[in-house]
Amino acid sequence: MKVGLYFGSFNPIHVGHLVIANHMAEYSDLDQVWFVVTPHNPFKKKNSLLDDYQRLEMVYRATKDYTKLKPSDIEFKLPQPNYTINTLAYLQDKYANFEFALIMGEDNLKSFHKWKNYDVILENHHVYVYPRISGNHIETQFDNHTKIHHIDAPVMELSSTFIRKAIKAGKNVKPMLPEFVWEYLDEMNFYK
Repeated sequence: MKVGLYFGSFNPIHVGHLVIANHMAEYSDLDQVWFVVTPHNPFKKKNSLLDDYQRLEMVYRATKDYTKLKPSDIEFKLPQPNYTINTLAYLQDKYANFEFALIMGEDNLKSFHKWKNYDVILENHHVYVYPRISGNHIETQFDNHTKIHHIDAPVMELSSTFIRKAIKAGKNVKPMLPEFVWEYLDEMNFYK
């Protein structure tokens, strides 16, 4: 099985995340996409970041009707601060029959060479890249790399930051969130 790992704080998960993940699961050779919820860094004070398990709960609620999309708390169990290379090594060890790939936005590819052991990641894993809003292709040193796959996913100009600010300002964000996520946020009074 080939699994794409989509890392993020998902604070909150929104329809843009789902559209990209579902597109990757349906229009690439990935069998599943796992939403890897990144844990709160204990050294960073971030009042706007919900608890790890609250964010995981939102991802669970958002993906429960999609057979190819799964929530993952795998990084909650790893020592902090954590690096992607460690997560990949852990997963490869735990799920020896699976092939893991990374999913990232085109803007992240620009700084990918700064990631810890990025060369080892590319030796052992494929990277699926989705476009960002700029519309212009971003030149990187990885443009012709055989392990980097540009997937023509829909471009979504929607961010969790925008949604949090809108909720705080009393705006209706219901269309931007999966229904079960909106209900959970509303019930819990998050971001108000």
